[in-house]
Amino acid sequence: MRIYLRVLMVVAALSLGTLFFFPMWKIYLEAPQYPEGLELHIWINKLGGSSESVLQNFNILNHYIGMEPINPDSFAELKYMPYIVIFFMVTGVIVGLLGKRKLVLYWVILLAIAGAVGIADFYLWLHKYGTNLSPNAPIKVPGMTYIPPLIGPKELLNFNALSLPAWGSLGVFLALVIGGLVYLLSRRKVNST
Repeated sequence: MRIYLRVLMVVAALSLGTLFFFPMWKIYLEAPQYPEGLELHIWINKLGGSSESVLQNFNILNHYIGMEPINPDSFAELKYMPYIVIFFMVTGVIVGLLGKRKLVLYWVILLAIAGAVGIADFYLWLHKYGTNLSPNAPIKVPGMTYIPPLIGPKELLNFNALSLPAWGSLGVFLALVIGGLVYLLSRRKVNST
């Protein structure tokens, strides 16, 4: 594999580092009580927001509809996700240094699978929080669930929710695209010789 492709592979692996500097996902919630909106940021190792009290305010709103409080300590994923990202960064750099086409493909496929598993896990958490409601909730609508959107907007009673990837997710996207290009370009060079 040519040197520039090896360098690109290392860049692909290191682009995952954005997850340590930016949130990977955000959920924006607009409610009559908070017309300025609340923005919850989901990082690979913590939950935060646009202000210190965002999580507390989310929990206050969730209480009215019977959702259990969001407690960062209940998400085991926040403890082990940084290690998964570091694993992919280190193995991606090693793959780049070795310059083996098949290893590039395996790395890209494994990263895509890990991303898909992460999104599925996120949806399962959203589903759990939106359907496992307290029967003692101050606001009860028979048959109503409050599953926040996985991606895009959704209206939940008088709340407007919007869920979108944040800047950290761009690193995963870049890693997949650049890794895929490295594999394709290295194939073309081999086939043309």
